[in-house]
Amino acid sequence: MERGEATEPLDLVLMRRTVAILLDPDAVAEALPPAGAELNAVTGLLRGQLQLLVPEVERLAGRLPGESVPRYCALACVGEARDRLRARPAPRHGGPLGRARRLARTLNALCDHYEALTGSRTGSRTGSRTGSRTGS
Repeated sequence: MERGEATEPLDLVLMRRTVAILLDPDAVAEALPPAGAELNAVTGLLRGQLQLLVPEVERLAGRLPGESVPRYCALACVGEARDRLRARPAPRHGGPLGRARRLARTLNALCDHYEALTGSRTGSRTGSRTGSRTGS
């Protein structure tokens, strides 16, 4: 095993299921998003999953040539994930629920990058690739 390589396989299916709690496009419109203790638990799970995935995507992207577009995109997403992990909920940005949704979108994008870098597919993608710093 290479230095810095994950010792346990990452469970991208579980990560995508966690993302779906907040971003599932097929969710019933009348369903309420998690709140209170449930939202705190989902946010904690998202944070933990990001903390596992960030170094793996960074390691895999680091193997690509310096001028590689996939490397650049994956490392930009890693930087965004780190920013999201440091961010605090703000009322003007949707409070704790808005923060959790931003974490979920970032986790989804990192899962996409991980799959692209490893050539694997979980088959349970939520939404489209999102890794840009758009308004949400």
